[in-house]
Amino acid sequence: MRHFLTLKDYSKEEIVEIITLAIQIKKETKENIFKKYMPNKTLGMIFAKSSTRTRVSFETGIYQLGGIGLFLSSNDIQLGRGEPISDTSRVISRMVDMIMIRNDSQEELEEFASYSKVPVINGLTDKYHPVQLMADYLTIIEHDLQNNLRVAYVGDGNNMTHSWLMLAAQMGFELRIATPKGYEVDKDIYFEAMQIAKKTGAIITTTDDPKEAIEGATVVTTDTWVSMGQEDEKEKRIKDFKGFMVDEAMMSLADPKAIFLHCLPAYREYEVSTETFEKHSEVVFSEAENRLHAQKAIMVWLDKKRDEK
Repeated sequence: MRHFLTLKDYSKEEIVEIITLAIQIKKETKENIFKKYMPNKTLGMIFAKSSTRTRVSFETGIYQLGGIGLFLSSNDIQLGRGEPISDTSRVISRMVDMIMIRNDSQEELEEFASYSKVPVINGLTDKYHPVQLMADYLTIIEHDLQNNLRVAYVGDGNNMTHSWLMLAAQMGFELRIATPKGYEVDKDIYFEAMQIAKKTGAIITTTDDPKEAIEGATVVTTDTWVSMGQEDEKEKRIKDFKGFMVDEAMMSLADPKAIFLHCLPAYREYEVSTETFEKHSEVVFSEAENRLHAQKAIMVWLDKKRDEK
């Protein structure tokens, strides 16, 4: 059984295979061709954390593939009332064909997947956000930047940073991470990524100087400084992240053809200036749209692998 929990579980060849499928599905969608890749299949969507892009993209995606999506809030199912994860997994996975979970814990996601009879997709956890990275990489390819790729991530060492680490490690490109002191990436995840990088030739560096990271980069990306659940830390974080806002002065250090990416929601004048965001908004919103196409490809790929068993 293949799940989609973190990119460290996927080889370069498998990532390319899924992205190639995403490109094909997106082309078909733009031509109003909706092939029923997953006819009558049901996607259970468990949300313990609120979402805009994740819900809309998965629910729309499974519908366009010929299936149906079930929105399952943790407030509406027994999991939110104390039922063991193992029980919820064994029940739901007998009734649906695939499950997407967006929650607070990578460990709980992996426990759920270990009991599931169907593929489980990580829609976001505290440690990783792999579906977003597939959309980001699709966007990079659409801008023909995959060769000699140099990515600068500026901001918090969070689930997005960890996912960039795994994508860079598996695909073998250069990643520069700039975080304020005290907000570095998880040491264990960094170690795992570096072990993979030794085999693929990926160049991964960390710094507390965003300008150093952005110098000559072909992709500049960031994320909110205050994620869900960190609201009580907002004032402290704003102070600690001073000097980490991506603005035009920062972008001028990057490659002239560089693009700016943001997983959204974007908070102007915090992690990104209004001017920079609006200048690159077409790319950012294309990146957001690519969640739909990348996730459709992930679902189709997992469904096919399940049928092969």
